[in-house]
Amino acid sequence: MKTLYLECNMGAAGDMLMAALYELMSPEEQTRFLETMNRLFPGVEVQPRQTATCGITGTHMDVTVHGEEEHSHDVALGCGHDHVHEHHHDHEHEHEHDHDHHHDHDHDHDHDHDHGHTHHHTAPADIYALLDALDVPAEVKDGAKAVYTRIADAESKAHGMPVEQIHFHEVGTLDAVADVTGVCLAVHMLHPDRIAASPVHLGSGQVRCAHGIVPVPAPATAHLLEGVPCYTGDIRGELCTPTGAALLTHFAESFGPMPVMSLKKTGYGIGKKEFPAANCVRAFWGESGDPQQAEIVELCCHIDDMTAEALAFAGEQLLAQGALDISCAPLTMKKGRAGVSFTVLCKPRDEERLAHAILRETNTNGVRSRRCGKYILTPSVKTVETAYGPIRIKCADGEGIHREKPEYEDVAAAARAAGLPFQKVWEDVLSSIHGEVQKNG
Repeated sequence: MKTLYLECNMGAAGDMLMAALYELMSPEEQTRFLETMNRLFPGVEVQPRQTATCGITGTHMDVTVHGEEEHSHDVALGCGHDHVHEHHHDHEHEHEHDHDHHHDHDHDHDHDHDHGHTHHHTAPADIYALLDALDVPAEVKDGAKAVYTRIADAESKAHGMPVEQIHFHEVGTLDAVADVTGVCLAVHMLHPDRIAASPVHLGSGQVRCAHGIVPVPAPATAHLLEGVPCYTGDIRGELCTPTGAALLTHFAESFGPMPVMSLKKTGYGIGKKEFPAANCVRAFWGESGDPQQAEIVELCCHIDDMTAEALAFAGEQLLAQGALDISCAPLTMKKGRAGVSFTVLCKPRDEERLAHAILRETNTNGVRSRRCGKYILTPSVKTVETAYGPIRIKCADGEGIHREKPEYEDVAAAARAAGLPFQKVWEDVLSSIHGEVQKNG
């Protein structure tokens, strides 16, 4: 199975993750990636730049808003003045201007941190509206919204206020949104079967934010990384930003040593600052065996006072917040009332967060939780050429079983482009698959 492993020995930030994933793409994919990113946000430009850290060559992603980057500042321990490490950061892009903006977190990690000169789209609803309007696959939009939902939940805990009252600072600016969208788009294009990450280096010291000087890791980062193996070290500065933490916890299925894999390619996403250690995120791409067992959480509740439309909307919101799958089944409740059994599947580390989301999004007063073992077939993806262009095919194998079906998003896009019914394109793609099988014997 195609495996992506993210090495976070110097923490993680959105631009560094985007650059590391960019290096794993083929030249054709890189061109498509940049063309897409550079038409999504007016005034925002994303450009890769070859650079090096401790003698290692890699890519840094320059993300500019109307031609400008921003700068961020760390604060020396015991100091309350801006006289050390001149960089005020907006999470993912730590840029080279001395603009006296005070954003949510400052850090000493020379990744371009999430910020920008245009301080728009700061409320979660504004971010979601911006993402919904993007011309990218639904999977990319949902992933980006799920990342921002994680950040909003973490900020809510950090500041002790309801999610609805949260306003993003640097992570809500256009270059930060571009970072998050870029990582989600890159993962969508690479389409790994499995994503894992190393324990996360947090850095140390203090960082200036909109609320004052706070310790590293910033409170929101600490909340985001609950349940994730982390460590601090001698390097002063914020190595893992809230955006980096949210992206890692959204995509990585596990954190630990690199799985045994046949290595195919390595990508280096490099930050701007120089440290005694190489300032980069490494992305390893290869083939590995698939564990045949996994653990999953079922969150269940019975509902008898919501309309079908309201439940459908709740399901959409929960999927956008990281749920793996959602199902509804009719049932008869006490006193003969008609109701619905509402079940949400999620990763174990997302259990508490999504249980709270179910309480917010539905009328239920309680959610049952149970952890289940899961036997799985090995997933993979291949691409076939059809009359509508390349279409991805999802495959599953194991125990003498082989299954495959077209990727819904690809078929839907082809149907819209051709002006044909979905079922027509679906059947034509299936015929192409069968024809390829017969041709190959």
